[in-house]
This record gives sequence, C-alpha cells and structure tokens, in this order.
Amino acid sequence: MNKRISFFNSLTFVRFSVKEQTLFAKRLSFLVKAGMPLLDCLHLIRKQTRSKAKVQVYDAIIKDVTNGQYLSTSLGKFKRFFGEFAVNIIRVGENSGILSQNLAYLADELSKKHALQRKVVGTLVYPIFITVATLGVTSILTTFIFPKLMPIFVSLHVELPWTTRALIATSEFLRNDWLYLILSIIFILAAWFILRRRFIQVQYLGDRVLLRLPFAGAITRSYNLTNFCRTLGLLLKSGVQVSEAMVITAETTNNLVYRRAYIRIAKCIVKGEPISRQLEKERPLFPDMLTHLVAIGEQTGNLSATCTYLGELYESEVDELTKSLSSSIEPVLMILMGILVGIIAVSVITPIYAITQHLSPR
Repeated sequence: MNKRISFFNSLTFVRFSVKEQTLFAKRLSFLVKAGMPLLDCLHLIRKQTRSKAKVQVYDAIIKDVTNGQYLSTSLGKFKRFFGEFAVNIIRVGENSGILSQNLAYLADELSKKHALQRKVVGTLVYPIFITVATLGVTSILTTFIFPKLMPIFVSLHVELPWTTRALIATSEFLRNDWLYLILSIIFILAAWFILRRRFIQVQYLGDRVLLRLPFAGAITRSYNLTNFCRTLGLLLKSGVQVSEAMVITAETTNNLVYRRAYIRIAKCIVKGEPISRQLEKERPLFPDMLTHLVAIGEQTGNLSATCTYLGELYESEVDELTKSLSSSIEPVLMILMGILVGIIAVSVITPIYAITQHLSPR
C-alpha cells in the first residue's frame, strides 16, 4: 500500500497533454488494427516514450493488462492523465469488440478538441500582447521619462493642471511603491486561483460571470456546446446509454455551470424523460435550435449523428466569434493606447505651454 502511495506521489507533476493523448490513441488504434496483441502494442508505445515518469505509467498499465485486467480498468487508475471520456470510450470498445475503431474515434475527437482549444487561446494572444505593450509603454513614459521634467514644473511654483498633478502622483507611486503594486497583483491572482480550487462556489460564480461577459460569454457558450455535442455524439455512437453519456460529459466539462446542468439532465433521463425536454428547461444555456434538432434526433433514433452535426455547427460558430473578436477588439485597444499616451503628452505639454504664454521678451 505504501509503495502504491509513493508511486502516485511521484507522478504528482506528470501531465499528458491533449496532443500526447491523441498520439497514444492513434498509435494504439493503428497497432491493434494491424493485428498486434494489445500487450505488444503497449510495450512498443512504452519504448517510444522518453519521459521516465510516463514510462512508469505505461509500466503500471502493462502490469495490469498482463495480470488480466482490461485496458480501460487500468487507464481508470490514471483518469487525471487520460480523462474519464477516453477511459469510457476504450471500455465500450473492449466490451463490444471494436477497440481499434473506438480508439480511432477517440484520437479524432481529441485532435478536434485540441484544435478548438488552440483556436480560442490563439484569439486571446493578440489582445493580451497589445494590452501588455500599452501598459509597458505607459509605465516607461511615466516612470522614466516624465520624472526628468518634474523638477522643472515643481520649481516654477505655479498651479499645474489636474492631469499633470495626477501624472506626478502616479509617477511617484510607480517609482516608490512599484514593488508593493507587483506583490499586490500577485497576491490577488494567487488568492483567486486558490479560492477557485478550494471552494466550489467561487469557481461556479466565476464560470457564471464568464458566461455573462460580452464577446467572452458567447465564445464560452459556443465552446461548451461544441464539446457537449461532440462528446455526447461520440459516446452514443459507441453504444453508451444516454444517461451514462450525460454523466461522462459532465465529468469532462470544466465549466461548472454546464456541468451541473448536465448532471440535472442525467438525473431526469434516468426517470425516463427525453433529453430534449430537459434541454428546453435549461434554455439560457442551450439555444432553441439545439433543443429542436435533438428532439428530431430522438424521434428518428439518430441522436448521435444529430449531435455530431451540431458539434460541427457550433465549432464553426466559435471560429466566427473568435475572428470577430479579434477584428473588434483591435481598434478598441489601439484607441485606448492612443488615449493613454495622449494623456501623458497633454499632461507634459499643457504646463509648458501655459508658462511660455506668460513669458515676455526683454
């Protein structure tokens, strides 16, 4: 027992990225399809792994499979590496004799999810870069350039404009108390992340606020709907029951608002209620079009294909929203940058201009 605890403790900082999970599923699918025994497949994948910690994970999986356990059972011990979704897809594939096919589905789904994440993150890179650049230029002007002119203004003993006085106060604060400012920002960010991880209500509140933000809320909603439709569609296609598929979808969802909605829906489905009726009750989270198409999928017995189609539809919506966000936020950030630099310029030029107006040639 102590060996087992120390083994898992040694893997505390180990992470399998989405790309690594995708490669694992692709390689395993190809090897199984080629007719290679599962143990030989795992040994081959282990040999191609360079990370010692990840080699330990594969060694544990190989040991479990050698002792007669299912691959999904062994992977279930490492859910934080491979995820609940992957474990269940593999479990269904093993039970139904279509492991290679389900692994291919899993690899394709993980690849799409990774591409979607990169698309959303990539949209945020440019606004963050412009914001950091704006704050950086403003801080340099305020901290290093403006203080060289400040003695001139102080020595004149004239009443300065409020913009200049505000700039002087800001400059003194940044020069004298910059360390406190940085520590305060670090403390606030650290406190937020700790509270978010420790208290579920804080995380729920943050996720709900995110859904209500302009632009970001629409992207978050479409992103979660894309993952919901894709995950549910693939699970149903693999033969998982609707109620169980909803629970698995909830476990693979990071946004707590959507996760709790999925759990509520799953409980009602167990009682025999159709999924479309429950989606209709959660109308703020699920659009009418999704509800109507899911209802049609239920009536025609083709719900998995309907969810797959909806996943592609909402992915294109995420793509359009991210593009429009980039094109919309760029001019706003440029204007804000111009305003900040303009305020500094006016704060410097205005008192100089006022002084020169009172100067008369001798």
